[in-house]
Amino acid sequence: MSEKSKLTGAAKASYGLGAVGKDMVYMLSASWVLYYFQDILGVSAAAMGVILMVARVFDAFNDPIMGAIVGKTKTKWGKFRPWLLIGTITNAIVLYLMFSAPPTMSGSGLVTYAAVTYILWGVTYTMMDIPYWSMIPAFTEGGKEREGLTTLARSCAGVGSAIITIITVKSVAALGHMFGGQGITDREVERIGFSYFTIIIAVLFVVFTVICCINVKEKSTVDMKSASIGEMFRALIQNDQAMAVVVAIVIVNCSIYITSNLVIYFFKYDFGGTSWRDGYTLFSTFGGGMQILAMMIMYPLLRKFFTSIKIYFISMGMAIAGYISLLVLASTSMNNVFLLFIPGFFIFSANGMLSVITTVFLANTVDYGELKNNRRDESVIFSMQTFVVKLASGVSAFIAAIALQILNLSNDTAETATEIDYSQGVGAVQKMGLRMTMTIIPIIGLIFAIFWFRKKYILTDEKIEEISNEIAARN
Repeated sequence: MSEKSKLTGAAKASYGLGAVGKDMVYMLSASWVLYYFQDILGVSAAAMGVILMVARVFDAFNDPIMGAIVGKTKTKWGKFRPWLLIGTITNAIVLYLMFSAPPTMSGSGLVTYAAVTYILWGVTYTMMDIPYWSMIPAFTEGGKEREGLTTLARSCAGVGSAIITIITVKSVAALGHMFGGQGITDREVERIGFSYFTIIIAVLFVVFTVICCINVKEKSTVDMKSASIGEMFRALIQNDQAMAVVVAIVIVNCSIYITSNLVIYFFKYDFGGTSWRDGYTLFSTFGGGMQILAMMIMYPLLRKFFTSIKIYFISMGMAIAGYISLLVLASTSMNNVFLLFIPGFFIFSANGMLSVITTVFLANTVDYGELKNNRRDESVIFSMQTFVVKLASGVSAFIAAIALQILNLSNDTAETATEIDYSQGVGAVQKMGLRMTMTIIPIIGLIFAIFWFRKKYILTDEKIEEISNEIAARN
């Protein structure tokens, strides 16, 4: 690439800031929508599981359509930025509505409200997520430039996710007490707190995206050939490397999301104690920090000595070791949150590196597809990334919801907003079932992903360089 075509430091920083806001809202929805509607508002876990899965099936049709629309878009502001801004504003509005269900609503009305707002959230998130990630191949020409931008974006996305993971529980409680008054139930504290907390996150999301749109300029040389829906699916099927990465992303993310959906239930109903929020926040702070360090320091450091493929397998091994140690520790009578830092180190570090690596792998399949099929399918490939990540979120939330239904874990207390030890009302069988769902199922998924990826993925560093040279020569 010429010096003129390279992204400036301000553009890179702004692009990263957009990732922070984007993943703040994603993590808020992915990790808390089940807890909000099931544990706080009282919607049955089974109903929520069905809603989350139906929304993902709907996305199977919505995501490719959005990819085609982005590919056909031509404005003086470019292909991506208009949709990035429109999607962000509408998603921020829906996010607020989703976490601000009317307090008088109940029964089938509340179930309908949850379904409508969650499906709309998925639609509007797709509107901004596809153009955001489609910018990576459009801004780079492969190699170190692309990997550097991808690492930056994924690192910043990890920061956004970590922020929500760390601050949500305590912020919701604080805002709920601040605006809810005295003598209200613990449920009311969290219900009110989530509404005000979501307003803050939604505003930050819009501000960060506006900064991104202002400072990131699309290259005038980028000309994506649009395709019909049928052609898009055929292009993906023809790109065997994209399929290999997509399947791996689904399995890995599903495995990790199962744990992230249930970890708050573990602290509330198993690890317990009257200060369970403090324990959860401390653990989440450590985990979020490790995830960020893994993306920004651990991955670049390991990349000096190992290929991305080897780091992928190292990360998978770390995650499995973390889950095994988590099951062992959780099955003892220990009540020291610092001991949970041991499995947390392995799981969160692995998750951080895997989030970078899988995106690098997916971006590389765009070049592979161009060489094989004579067309660059950025929007096709990255629309599938949006879909499969949300699919993994839906599947994992469904599994978590069914586990909660079977184990009969829910907040059915009418106590006032004093500190409550919820674990006292939960039996040993329920606790063990929760622990096994959080660990055994993810381990099985990760082992399968290891064998799948080893068999299917062939794009080594040498192969990528060879493909880039062939494309350059042909063009």
